[in-house]
Amino acid sequence: MAKKGRKNKAHINKQLWDRSNSTDRSKWRSKSQKGYDFYLDEQLSMDEQKSLEESGMPSFTINRILPIIEIMKYFVTANSPRWKAVGATGDDTDVAQVHSDISDYCWHLSNGNSIYGQVVLDSLVKGVGYFLIDVDQDADHGKGEVIFSRVDPYDVFVDPSSRDFLFRDAAFIMIKKNLSKSQLKNLFPQHAAKINKINSSTDNSSSYSQRDLETSKIIQPEDVSFGLNPEGEEDQIIAYYENYTKIKIPFVNAFIRIPLTKEQEEQLQQSVEVQLQEFQAETEVQLQEKVLSIQQSLEAQEIIPERAELEIKKAQQMMQTAIEEKQQELMSAAQEQMTKVEQVVLRKEEFDNMIKGDSFKNSVVDFVNFFETRIKLCCSVGDDVFLYEYELPITEYPIVPIPYLYTGTPYAMSAVMPLIGKQQEINKAHQIMVHNANLASNLRWLYEEGSVDESEWEQYSSSPGALLKYRQGFQPPTPILPAPINNAFYTITQEGKADAEYISGVPSAMMGFTQQQAETYRGLLANDEFGTRRLKSWMSTIVEPALEHIGRVFQMVAQKHYQIDKVFRIVQPEAGQEADQDKEVRVNIPIFNDFGDAIGKWMDYETGKFDVRIIAGATLPLNRWALLEEYFRWFQSGLIDDVAMIAETDIRNKKQLIERKSVYAEMQSQIEQMTNAMKDREGTIETLERQLVQAGIKMKVNEAGTQMQKQVLSTEAQQKLLRNMMQGEVQMAKKDLAREVKSVVEQVKNDSKKDFDASKEK
Repeated sequence: MAKKGRKNKAHINKQLWDRSNSTDRSKWRSKSQKGYDFYLDEQLSMDEQKSLEESGMPSFTINRILPIIEIMKYFVTANSPRWKAVGATGDDTDVAQVHSDISDYCWHLSNGNSIYGQVVLDSLVKGVGYFLIDVDQDADHGKGEVIFSRVDPYDVFVDPSSRDFLFRDAAFIMIKKNLSKSQLKNLFPQHAAKINKINSSTDNSSSYSQRDLETSKIIQPEDVSFGLNPEGEEDQIIAYYENYTKIKIPFVNAFIRIPLTKEQEEQLQQSVEVQLQEFQAETEVQLQEKVLSIQQSLEAQEIIPERAELEIKKAQQMMQTAIEEKQQELMSAAQEQMTKVEQVVLRKEEFDNMIKGDSFKNSVVDFVNFFETRIKLCCSVGDDVFLYEYELPITEYPIVPIPYLYTGTPYAMSAVMPLIGKQQEINKAHQIMVHNANLASNLRWLYEEGSVDESEWEQYSSSPGALLKYRQGFQPPTPILPAPINNAFYTITQEGKADAEYISGVPSAMMGFTQQQAETYRGLLANDEFGTRRLKSWMSTIVEPALEHIGRVFQMVAQKHYQIDKVFRIVQPEAGQEADQDKEVRVNIPIFNDFGDAIGKWMDYETGKFDVRIIAGATLPLNRWALLEEYFRWFQSGLIDDVAMIAETDIRNKKQLIERKSVYAEMQSQIEQMTNAMKDREGTIETLERQLVQAGIKMKVNEAGTQMQKQVLSTEAQQKLLRNMMQGEVQMAKKDLAREVKSVVEQVKNDSKKDFDASKEK
């Protein structure tokens, strides 16, 4: 039954491809192939080539599409795309920065600039280009690496009902390639036995190109109909299918109570007792300090004994209340730790099996069922050979399209299609003009039969200074001159070139072809701004959203793959520097306890939460000379300093230059600090002088006051006896109050200890 099921899966892939390769897709493929042929200067069909040759007309073409497409490709791929990761919380900021470095690492590891250029070229000339994010399991000695790659648009078959320009709503995306047996065995050495048993071959007779294959200037993939094995023998071509589909997987979000062990409970109880004792001791000390403060106030006759007794009772009550609240707080925290609940996400099948056990069932507090999207990959070869099938731990297709002109269907239109008519017009006008010039320089003759020697006239009629004879009795041959060509043909060629530039949005000035005098940097900036608006519109609405989606898909694949301790070495070149700078990034660093056991991870890349965004305009080119001129103007106006100006130039060893400039700036800062210190000292001296004058005046005033105080004290001698008598009475009252406070404190201690023992027994 298993083998039958595997054959059914292979048969499903073949049947799905047969149905997706519909009339609509064949029509799109034919039109797209025509645009691709025009880009490659294959602009005449077999019938047109034959008709021109029979008419004696030239069959050359003037390819105006190729330079337009190349300059469009340059403006879109001048720089590498850059992704910025934004952490969800403060804890994820470091991991988010690491993700940006990892994306750069994988991009350069995959030769991303070349891949990006090919994908954009596919989009311009074929209508759509495809990125594929995959994992090379054999890279880095088996640790694997996430890589970017390109898929030929003609090998991709998308669900026709998809209406999203990134095909996120497609029911399936299939890749179908025609590979030789040797290639398949190199790709899947573990399935070599299955591949060797395949006997059916793939039909490669279908061709969508209208060009003459025998006289074609180029060889395209569809022209190759056979393969060779390493032994030099002809190898069999076999169909290879990769079918990506979206499936819904049931999951359970469970809240599980985690019980503590007996040892953990004892440790928790001891911790509560220690904390309560420490708090009680601290509270008693605070009470004694409060009582002492009240006694001092009483001795200083600031309060009466009744007020002192009342304040002491209030302090005792507050201490008792604080001890009870602290005890309740510690017991509540201990109870919360003893009933700890964790959130766990499990597959539905796994959860159903685990909940059958009583221990797990009793620990489940609550659970919620939900569905999550997954991508399933099913691969097969031939018509009935199943290779493998597995589930990708991502929620979006790893195949990301970049269409040029999205039509609401998976069949996008290329940038070449609107130019085909103008290209044919230009070709035809040039062919007619050249043919007319050829007729004017090589005259045709009208003669009576038998009047001339035909072989002689054919050989010498166009030779300069040739003497041609004709027989007597016949009319002399008369030349047949071509009709004068209409001047409209010259206008058609010029207008055709201008129309092609207008339709594509790429004027000749963007290519550097201009008859005017070189413009200033402002003019250059204006040309770049106005001349690239059509491309910037495509970039902002199609390319950059697609690149941002690619960044999110890469995030999902990378976080699921890089789960071990790994060091990434990233080479970061700097303009104007002699050597590149190496940067090392490490993720999933294990954390060990005192016994050498791994208890966690630092820089845990898999669990980091962050959002990935594309940096807008990162891939567009910059006019370096115009930008430097603008920076120089800012420097002259004082908006930026010389260090910022040097950083934007291409001066060699500019890093050392900036460091020297920084030293000068530091010295200048030190001089300013010393100047400010001297000013502060001068101000301090002036302040001290004023204080000395004021001190002299104050001293004289104090002397006068002392004399007056002596006179006042002489009058108080009579009151001394009365104060001594009152002081004795106060001392007796203090002793009585101290004995009463001591007895109250002892009573509070005994009551607190009894309450704590009672709660502990509970």
